[in-house]
Amino acid sequence: MISIVGIAVIFIMVFGGYIAAGGKMAIILKSLPYEMTMIGGAAVGAFLLANDFPAVKKTIKDIGKVFKGPIWKADDYRDLLCLLFELIRLARSNPVGLEEHIEDPEASAIFSKYPKIQKDHEAVDLICDTLRSASMNYDDPHQVEEVLEKRMDANLHHSLHSSHALQSMADALPALGIVAAVLGVIKTMGSIDQPPEILGKLIGGALVGTFLGVFLAYGIVGPFSGKVKAVIEEDSHFYLLIREVLVANLHNHATNICIEVGRQNMPHQHRPSFTDLDEALAVIKKEAA
Repeated sequence: MISIVGIAVIFIMVFGGYIAAGGKMAIILKSLPYEMTMIGGAAVGAFLLANDFPAVKKTIKDIGKVFKGPIWKADDYRDLLCLLFELIRLARSNPVGLEEHIEDPEASAIFSKYPKIQKDHEAVDLICDTLRSASMNYDDPHQVEEVLEKRMDANLHHSLHSSHALQSMADALPALGIVAAVLGVIKTMGSIDQPPEILGKLIGGALVGTFLGVFLAYGIVGPFSGKVKAVIEEDSHFYLLIREVLVANLHNHATNICIEVGRQNMPHQHRPSFTDLDEALAVIKKEAA
């Protein structure tokens, strides 16, 4: 919702200020379709040229993050801690019983309690692969932590590609606006024998290209890139939480301590209170009894 408000404020302030200062929209509206075709078409063409098809699809999909915001909410972080608590508890009391859950998480009774997490393949794979490593008696938790860190860095780098692609487009738009403006000047020079009032309109139309390039770059596409990046980075904390809890488990800390390590390391806006989390874990303990 806040993103829609932001877009509305941009348009109202820019064009409202222009009209309030005595500007006339007629020249902009007349030139807009042609300038937008040149600038927008060139920007889209350059975007398609610079990216492969999967990257194009992902970028289009990620634009929705500007309006939807992060995938993971406070309840999801609490559910993740509860899921990890159950799995670690089972791993320590019945390692053989854990295998059916990490080998086939889609059919797991534990994972099925948390359907949103179960549907996220990256989160599930991260949990299962790490617990599988623990079952293989890795004697160096720091080695596992390093592997997890490299894996998550690679995933984050890949996820941020759409933000980088949008930022590249934003960087190109002002120059493409100049291209459109130059073409408008060339058109104007072809009508140099016309009276001043006609030349004025032609020059004004040419300058619309420069305006559109800068406006779209810094008012629309650039902020979209920044918001996509911010949302992706915030969602990455969910996977960092998995790493922190499971690495603490590899260090053989008590199960409750592992979960508390995760709680302390989650973003403050999603962090449940100690009491709330303790109550949620008490329910799990009661169900398992």
